[in-house]
Amino acid sequence: MISIQQISKNFGEFQALQHVNIDIQKGEFVVLLGASGCGKSTLLNLVAGFDQPTTGRVVVNGREVKSVDPHCGMVFQQYALFPWLTVLENVAFGLKMKGIARHERHACAQRFIEMVGLQGFEQHFPSALSGGMRQRVSIARVLANDPDVILLDEPFAALDAMTRQVLQDELLQIYEKSRKTIIFITHSIDEALLLSTRMLIMSARPGRVMTDMKNDLPMPRNVDVQLSPRYNELKAQIWDTVQSEVMRSIHATSH
Repeated sequence: MISIQQISKNFGEFQALQHVNIDIQKGEFVVLLGASGCGKSTLLNLVAGFDQPTTGRVVVNGREVKSVDPHCGMVFQQYALFPWLTVLENVAFGLKMKGIARHERHACAQRFIEMVGLQGFEQHFPSALSGGMRQRVSIARVLANDPDVILLDEPFAALDAMTRQVLQDELLQIYEKSRKTIIFITHSIDEALLLSTRMLIMSARPGRVMTDMKNDLPMPRNVDVQLSPRYNELKAQIWDTVQSEVMRSIHATSH
């Protein structure tokens, strides 16, 4: 579904990514982990077509990404909703841009509003919603557009721990129903273990893929799974890999 081929990305003399090669199969839930500044968001922006690589290329579903790709839907950390539109109108916005008739797009939007548990809030404006509810609207809007790939850039980072847990569970349920191909960025090892089918650990700047790990924890990833020896074994293994890169990133930033 996604082929990232020999990608490097420079911003002037600053190299954010160096020789990144990743192949992602249809239906995988891939989590990118790494220290701040390792190029995770830069890589996601290249897949989405918001930016172009300095060298290499990105291919999504057989098409090289040259500009913003309508086959990829992005969910940002900050909710990026239109404040003057209701929940229903926000979720239906992409369908409106495609020229889909009002009745049809509203029916489609309603289905995804219900999927993320926001029925009853269709006529509310974003200012009347909590942060977690706004992020549910963002996810519903992406799902309504039916993209081949869903890209999520630390979507739950600004939420409190309990809301974050609820939305993680909901995202897993959505993934299990839709089997969309997902790339998800996080700094949290626990979040990566809870959500992913595969984890890619990136080096400190310039970003490269250091470790490619399959997540073999059983679904659903309930409390029993999170307290299991295998969970703790994987968590320790990831931390051993990430720890030195975090220290290297801090050291590089302080000089």
